[in-house]
Amino acid sequence: MKSIDPTSQSVQDNYKLLIGSIIPRPIAFVTTLSSEGVLNAAPFSFFNIVTANPPMVAVSVQRKPGGVQKDTARNAVHTGSFVVHIADEGYVEAMNETAANLPPEESEVAIAGLTVAASEIIPVPGVAEARIRMECVLEQALPLGGDEQSPACDLLIGRVVRFHVEDALYENGRIGADALKPVSRLAGNDYAKLGETFTIIRPN
Repeated sequence: MKSIDPTSQSVQDNYKLLIGSIIPRPIAFVTTLSSEGVLNAAPFSFFNIVTANPPMVAVSVQRKPGGVQKDTARNAVHTGSFVVHIADEGYVEAMNETAANLPPEESEVAIAGLTVAASEIIPVPGVAEARIRMECVLEQALPLGGDEQSPACDLLIGRVVRFHVEDALYENGRIGADALKPVSRLAGNDYAKLGETFTIIRPN
């Protein structure tokens, strides 16, 4: 087995090992609202659950070179809210379009031809194409990595204040994974569908 010291190689090499090893990764499609009222959207695969009490999720937004915040992190901090959508097969192509590097005054939602859906609790709209979306209030925004002057990322922890779930997916408080048809991120330009599932009973 190969032993690799992460301090002996580049950030890019460590990145390749991480995204090639930690797979599949769920994708958060995040919408935020700029101070000028522009609806920003972008997909993030450094994403997961934090806790259920209260329900919280975390999205890590990598910074641009020089420690410059991306629109998503800057907007989430400004408004104190954002919407997380679960990526699925139905709109993955449009979601991919939003990964383009657009200036802050242009809306990725409009460019991708997605439909704006008003939120109930927060000012940030979501998109109607997603079959699950979560309105989130920003609990914490933590600059991490890099150094004090130039962090590598912003860890956004959001408290879910409203779930929106398509009726066809929801039964007795549970989500039907097969019906959702989620997509996940692999390395490079590769994605994965749900694929084969299996059950193992947890020991007492």
